[in-house]
Amino acid sequence: MISRVVGATSIVAALLACSTSYAQQGDGTEVQITTNVFKPNKVPVTSERIGQLKVPEGFSVQPFAQGLGNSRIIAVSDKGFIYVSRREEGDVLLLKDEDGDGKADRAPIQVASRAQAHGLAIKGDKLYLVTVKEVFVADIQADGTLGELEMIIGDLPDSGQHPNRVMAFGPDGMLYISVGSTCNACNESNPENATIIRATPDGKSRTIFASGLRNTIGYDWQPQTGELWGLDHGIDLMGDEVQAEELNKIEQGKQYGWPHVFGFGDIYPQSTPVGGVTKEQWRNQSQPMVLGYTAHAAPMQMKFYHGSAFPAEFAGDAFATMRGSWNRNPASGYEVVRIHFENGQPKTIEPFLTGFLTDGGKTHFARPVGLAVAKDGSLLMADDANGVIYRIAYTGDAQKADTAATAPADVMEAQAKKGADVPLALKRPETETQGKITVSTEAFSDSQAIPAKYSEYADGVSPALKWSAVPKAASYAIMMEDPDSSPLKPFVHWLAWNIPATVTTLPEGLQEQLRLVEPEGVLQGRNTSGTHGYFGPKPPPGDKPHHYHIQVVALDSMIDLPPTSDRDALLSAISGHVIAKGEIVGTYQQKIEPPKQ
Repeated sequence: MISRVVGATSIVAALLACSTSYAQQGDGTEVQITTNVFKPNKVPVTSERIGQLKVPEGFSVQPFAQGLGNSRIIAVSDKGFIYVSRREEGDVLLLKDEDGDGKADRAPIQVASRAQAHGLAIKGDKLYLVTVKEVFVADIQADGTLGELEMIIGDLPDSGQHPNRVMAFGPDGMLYISVGSTCNACNESNPENATIIRATPDGKSRTIFASGLRNTIGYDWQPQTGELWGLDHGIDLMGDEVQAEELNKIEQGKQYGWPHVFGFGDIYPQSTPVGGVTKEQWRNQSQPMVLGYTAHAAPMQMKFYHGSAFPAEFAGDAFATMRGSWNRNPASGYEVVRIHFENGQPKTIEPFLTGFLTDGGKTHFARPVGLAVAKDGSLLMADDANGVIYRIAYTGDAQKADTAATAPADVMEAQAKKGADVPLALKRPETETQGKITVSTEAFSDSQAIPAKYSEYADGVSPALKWSAVPKAASYAIMMEDPDSSPLKPFVHWLAWNIPATVTTLPEGLQEQLRLVEPEGVLQGRNTSGTHGYFGPKPPPGDKPHHYHIQVVALDSMIDLPPTSDRDALLSAISGHVIAKGEIVGTYQQKIEPPKQ
């Protein structure tokens, strides 16, 4: 039972409401939560207000461009062209500072127009733009204008509460796209929500890189280590001080807690994992945050400093915009923060540029969103409230930082290659046995074509399976792999284990979740796509037929292995326990490019 008492009071130029909730935590206790809704009013930007902004000694902050409307994400090309997306206007603007005076030379030029344009990324002479569901790419012309936009992805998940897609190219040359959750805290039906997706630059192939990320808009690669760091938005409506905004070290295959766990392992009281997974199990499978920052500050774009115009002490540090709270009293955010790193690891998060909150926190004249390092080494910050881009420059005499080298690619490449270029499961020493199993399905005959309904181009449902019973078997496990995939070979399509010894058939269309309720207790691991459960064939259109090996092993015990585990972990766990094995092989070919959604 949840009871709620709400009161509202007009506070000069703000709206304030207080709410108290009683939430069942799942163990018979109740948690009382008091929340506030407090929205500082927007006031015009003036020279007097700009003059009150605070930055560290030796730094200055001045407008670079004004009157830009809903200016959001910033990207800067190697030639110094400055691109700014505007979500409400649905376009991208081009700005230049060719005379080097720290101000835009002339009125901005509209270079692209797409509804809900938001995230921007640049690779070489191409600019990438992401909307809610689509990714576009265009050539950057000699004058900075863009060629024709070409859609390379058209089926990103629906948005819901968090429609602001962003993206960035990693040091490995791959495109990383952040897809926020559809809600404050819920079990998502689309596994790509609340994730970071890793895609090829042509958009033809993508996998879930990391999950359990509610809304990670700001992320970048540490220039010394090449590791990926990101700031995730905490869950709302848990009080003024909870949940802290999270700084996470983001790695392939890791799960970061949302929606059931947050912070250093705290359990969210108003959600329940599906499939009978307990919150304690979910917590054990989740990565804790590394550092926290003031709750509800709303982290946006984040960039490691790679220029040479700031003092040397800023080398290897990151900066991030905090757009500002709507559900905290007093308000938090409305600032730019510095994330200080030592030896490649974060130590503190501290305010860097403040003063956008005015009148004792009752009003604001900027909501920081976009952030980029300009060609001259200054920082550019986009405000989506009054449409100003601010330039933060260092004018002191401290020794300057060396230009940061490009972040090394080996860390990301090693993560991507984990489990690649190895034999299929039944040819590995971990599954060595003399026992045999006969595997069959009514969906297709051995070495014949798999019907389209079982592919990700159609329904993507798992086929019904049947295998011969093995005496003395305590459980069975399934591993489905494609050895013809590229660049990851083999591509793991399905992992399932702890299938009871009494079960030798599986129905068509098993649920894609960590733990099945039918058959009871079956656990499913992480496939190469980054999802859990069955992921159907999805070879690139035009490829020769790929072969899909559905491999079944009989084990002499149940396996103590948490769901979300990958194939390597499963093979390690079953090593020495395999008493029989068998497979059925099907083929699939996608001859025609499917229409983009």
